[in-house]
Amino acid sequence: MSELPPSPLPHDLETAVRERYGAAAREREEALCCPTSYDPTLLAALPPEVIERDYGCGDPTRHVRAGETVLDLGSGTGKVCLLAAQVVGPTGRVIGVDMNDDMLAIARRAAPQVAAHIGYANVEFKKGRIQDLALDRDLVDAYLAAHPVASERDLVELEAAITGLRRDRPLVADNSIDVVVSNCVLNLVRSEDKVVMFAELHRVLRRGGRVVISDIVCDEDVPAALQADPELWSGCISGAFREDRFLEAFEAAGFYGVTVLERQAEPWRTVEGIEFRSVTVAAYKGKEGPCLDQKHAVVYRGPWKYVEDDDGHILRRGVRTAVCGKTFGIYGRAPYREHFDLIEPHVPVPLGEAPPFACGPGTVLRDPRETKGADYRVTTEERAPSCDPATGRCC
Repeated sequence: MSELPPSPLPHDLETAVRERYGAAAREREEALCCPTSYDPTLLAALPPEVIERDYGCGDPTRHVRAGETVLDLGSGTGKVCLLAAQVVGPTGRVIGVDMNDDMLAIARRAAPQVAAHIGYANVEFKKGRIQDLALDRDLVDAYLAAHPVASERDLVELEAAITGLRRDRPLVADNSIDVVVSNCVLNLVRSEDKVVMFAELHRVLRRGGRVVISDIVCDEDVPAALQADPELWSGCISGAFREDRFLEAFEAAGFYGVTVLERQAEPWRTVEGIEFRSVTVAAYKGKEGPCLDQKHAVVYRGPWKYVEDDDGHILRRGVRTAVCGKTFGIYGRAPYREHFDLIEPHVPVPLGEAPPFACGPGTVLRDPRETKGADYRVTTEERAPSCDPATGRCC
């Protein structure tokens, strides 16, 4: 039996991705990622070369809203950005980040054409790695053009310049983005960089912001031999997350409300018995901060007898459950709002006076008198029944 070839070094995988997508920018490749459909009305504004050389596995633009600031990771020829630009409208903004010069060239040519078609310009494309959203690589290129590296001293100065660029002129600033989207790109990042990549998603989002990520996942672990194949890696196969671990990665990075929005029923490809399919996942930022007791309560509506949230709270159907003010605010937003009745305290406890609340596993009941106040003694007048003249029914 012949031995397996030696595993490529990490930079070999990056080189394979860069070269393959560079070639795919010059001439369409059918094998890159699985086909998906987009809104034809929005597509009408895009130049043919953008549409023909797009490689994705989902449409995260269905989940963005007017007026939002959108960041697209691995923006390629700009298709998702140019679609999202029309969804967010003239009050919104879209930023595309990609590392491939050939892809960026197509996107940057297309942006003014689309702006002329829709009547406003709200898109920009930046050069950077999606696992390193602090470093603007266009600025690095400009520095190198003016200061070529020919010695160790030059290298030290380059390193110092890069540190300054990260600090003073970040590619994407902290807490600046409403929604991060991506279309079949996270799986192209080296395994050892993926934890940092998820941390970067969290860093750039505003509190209350979200990610909407379409990507390829697998139902079994990918063997090391397949992971070491540059062709399979650049083809969105070898670097795929196992489906459950993909969701866990968002949670580990500090996101909450991790939700599968779309899941491809049939696999896009099957390799050595492992199924690879497209999913679109949403996750939210905003769990940070102290837990304080302002006497809020929630009632879980069902349909389950009880559920457990990401912090271990057990929410029992129909039970008035005590929560901190932060959790109360989270349950009042997507993706939770439709599942809860929110009970405000009759007399709110000011934040400066609120004691700590022990958020954690289990259920804490909230006595009605806690939300109404111990001295609450209101008695309402009996009201005459209200009747509908058309039906004769009264309540």
